[in-house]
Amino acid sequence: MNNDFFLIGIDGGGTGTRVVLGDSQGRDLSQAASGPSGLGLGIERAWQSIEAGCVEAFARAGIALDWSRCVLGCGLAGANNRDWLAEFRARSPALAGLAVEQDSFTTLLGAHGGEPGVIVALGTGSVAAVLDRDGECRVVSGYGFPSGDEASGAWLGLRIIVHAQHALDGRGPHDELAQALLAHVGAHDPDSLVVWLCAANQTAYARLARIAVEHRTHPFAARLLGEAGAEVGKMIAALDPSGTLPVALCGGLGVPLREYVPQIYQARLREPLADSAHGGLQLAQREAARLAS
Repeated sequence: MNNDFFLIGIDGGGTGTRVVLGDSQGRDLSQAASGPSGLGLGIERAWQSIEAGCVEAFARAGIALDWSRCVLGCGLAGANNRDWLAEFRARSPALAGLAVEQDSFTTLLGAHGGEPGVIVALGTGSVAAVLDRDGECRVVSGYGFPSGDEASGAWLGLRIIVHAQHALDGRGPHDELAQALLAHVGAHDPDSLVVWLCAANQTAYARLARIAVEHRTHPFAARLLGEAGAEVGKMIAALDPSGTLPVALCGGLGVPLREYVPQIYQARLREPLADSAHGGLQLAQREAARLAS
């Protein structure tokens, strides 16, 4: 591989984008963050966020950004939608190389260092994947908002806002949880809440997950978090029927939801070795090696 090239790992989700800039050997030079680049929020927006993150990463490293010297390894939410993926590739700048996979695959690469294992990625959306002992990758969940992505931030937010709806029209108590939710969305009556609901996307709902975690002793929130943990258990069971592989919970909700994962899986839970952005850097290394061969 030409030593003049840079390798860039991208982790793109519905809430934000993380960028790792590496040299031609994959050694970290800098890191940066930017807005969402999950493909479900729009291809143009995704590239805008990726470019903003790359500009910041290069600036922090004191290097001028030149796309023609960059090999990108992107792990993106929504990359399993073939139409979105094709448009994403078509809108790419003139790069030296581009590899794109679902964020589940780059999360797997980062979490277990390329070794066999299970990941459950819990962020704005959710997806789970396994790299088995035969080197095969399989995925469950990841069907997207609003019908899928169980145990994700958007999944939790979509459900916990119901507590505020019930509080406003008298079906439930106007308690601290309801007040926290209404304050967050800026609603004070049913009509103003409807305005928020009609405008809300997966990112907006995902931001409510923090309130669920902060009020985890509240019966309504506790029930939802318990359901989320049970959904994580279903993903693990589907991916590893043998019950022998290590499991890493990744993403912003990985730590908060750990205690809600059923006890039968607790002994197999491991901290991820690295994040999805560094998994993207590994993907960029593989693409660079392929281009050099």
